[in-house]
Amino acid sequence: MQIVFMNTFEKSEDNGRSVQAQLSICEQEGVWTVIWTEPEGKKPDQQSVWFEGGSWEEMMTAFRHGIAVQMGTGYMPLIDGLLDDRLSAAGRGGMYTMLQCYGEMNANSELFGQLREWRRSRAIADKKSAYLISANRMLWMISAFVPHQLEELAQIPGWGENKQAAYGEEVLAITRAFKQKSSFPLEWVADSLDQKAYTQWLFKQKENKYKTQMNRQQEKQHLLRAIAEGKTLDQMQAELELPRRDLMERIEKLETEGYDVEPLIERELEQVPETELQLVWEALLSEGDRYLKPVLFKVYGEDTVKGKPVDKLYDRLRLIRLRYRRIKPEAI
Repeated sequence: MQIVFMNTFEKSEDNGRSVQAQLSICEQEGVWTVIWTEPEGKKPDQQSVWFEGGSWEEMMTAFRHGIAVQMGTGYMPLIDGLLDDRLSAAGRGGMYTMLQCYGEMNANSELFGQLREWRRSRAIADKKSAYLISANRMLWMISAFVPHQLEELAQIPGWGENKQAAYGEEVLAITRAFKQKSSFPLEWVADSLDQKAYTQWLFKQKENKYKTQMNRQQEKQHLLRAIAEGKTLDQMQAELELPRRDLMERIEKLETEGYDVEPLIERELEQVPETELQLVWEALLSEGDRYLKPVLFKVYGEDTVKGKPVDKLYDRLRLIRLRYRRIKPEAI
């Protein structure tokens, strides 16, 4: 086994002593291994294998995820810059993350609950996903800083002009019932945050980011195996426990990345009459392939499908569109 990378990490303990650990990337016959060796003083050769496999992409994600976890506990590499971007408290980006960190650590649970209920009701009224109105992180910040004026609300990171115009007064109608415990503008946050807690929070965000990437990579491999094994969409959905829409988005992404999903398309469409397939194809040619609702109405009739469950029909249209886009790339 050939060692292609090695770095030493050091952590200061409460008693003033420093302990070291070692991180290695090894390769043998196309198989990558990421190994974390425990600090001196523990049992000899006590190691953790973070990754073992043939994918460079998956290896690097596991590598970065593990580094973020260990740096969050206090380990610092002797060779810095291992993660894909620097963790810095300087500049606008640093202030942005400081406000996010403060918001999560100091959220008012009662106000947050009321804001979340408002978001749920508004999402239903607007017929859109709640996260499109506001992410939890933004609601945490609003509940921590308690803006009473529009210009104060505008200082919350991510709360732009569109949200201000659409929801500003509604949000303030809720927050004005709560007392402000801090002042605006929010420059004071940089001095009030505990630096150690902030650093740990930053690395936790990194950890979560790479964990999400690892999960997506595992899902991708699962989907590719399932397609090769001849499994159906229903079987894949049950195994991955994904909403149907998310599953279809994953499959569409595989197609855009150059993977062959035609065997799945063939299986799912084998019971669809040829005349129906032809109608869908002609509708894609005439209506375009960006939006599927016009295609749905043209093929099946607006009066026929209105008010009825059409999830299966949309799945069918999305699969046919994948084939259409591959065969007629100029239509994209």
